[in-house]
Amino acid sequence: MTPLRWRRVSSLIGLLLIQGVTLVLLLSSHAAPVRAAFAEPDGSYDVVVVEHLRLKVPAEARQAWISAEQGSWEPWLAQQQGFLDRQLLWDPATEEGTLLIRWADRDHWKAIPEAEVQAVQERFERLARAATGSRESDGNPFPLVFEGELLTP
Repeated sequence: MTPLRWRRVSSLIGLLLIQGVTLVLLLSSHAAPVRAAFAEPDGSYDVVVVEHLRLKVPAEARQAWISAEQGSWEPWLAQQQGFLDRQLLWDPATEEGTLLIRWADRDHWKAIPEAEVQAVQERFERLARAATGSRESDGNPFPLVFEGELLTP
């Protein structure tokens, strides 16, 4: 390859890389759910929905939050059809807990009656208040900061 042709090719590669990075940055800053799917051997597509929650969890109450989760949501979720798994994460910089709850599909997740979800939430809050020494009039010791969903392969 001649030096001139090599410079043209390398310039084109550089331009494509810059455009690709720009596209990734634009797409990653969008707040809508992200959809990704990969073909299965039979030609179908496998998509899993991730329930994404963030709660305010002060450092001194982190263990109380984990205990309340283990005594309420954890056993209840394990019994739900379509539930796959869940991760509890904690960010010390923001003092927020992040929950990533994977469901087989959105239909299973959204088919759960709201009254059932509310009953588990009330149990969670009772356990959280007991663990933190809060009164019922104080409300939820770990208020919801964000709620959303992501779709992943």
